[in-house]
Amino acid sequence: ILREIATETGETVNFARPEPGGMRYVDRVETNWAFRVALPIGSHVPFHCTASGKIYMASLPAARRRAFLASLHLNKLAANTHVNIDTLAAELTGIRREGYSLDREEFHDAMVAIAVPVTDPKGRFYAAVAVHGPTQRFSLGSALESRGLLHEYASRISRVLFASDDSDES
Repeated sequence: ILREIATETGETVNFARPEPGGMRYVDRVETNWAFRVALPIGSHVPFHCTASGKIYMASLPAARRRAFLASLHLNKLAANTHVNIDTLAAELTGIRREGYSLDREEFHDAMVAIAVPVTDPKGRFYAAVAVHGPTQRFSLGSALESRGLLHEYASRISRVLFASDDSDES
């Protein structure tokens, strides 16, 4: 499924799960472009400045989200990295409402990303599926244009991951 997303978007696709201290890339498909941001499977990235991390934090209930935010160290990694809990909290409220998250050159300068949640059958966050690329090819507009596609694929991933043994889904 990740290969299909990469083919349709032309950019790198990540499947990330939350772990203590950040999101871990448990699977990914690299873009075919020579110019790309290399973050191999197993990479561990911060919550506060990545699309995957922010979509996870936005999924938390309000009280847990506030406590979680209070525990973070908002290290500045790029020009647009959130370093203020209040602005990050406000963005997370919007992300929760909209159902997708953007990395607006917050983790790496000149790189943007979009992430959507993959949920379990009860609607709880399980993982994030994200697409990222350099701004020379993958603008915020491109990221936003891919959100419907990502939601469709996230639903498909969820059906595959959580299909019961007697289901036809494979």
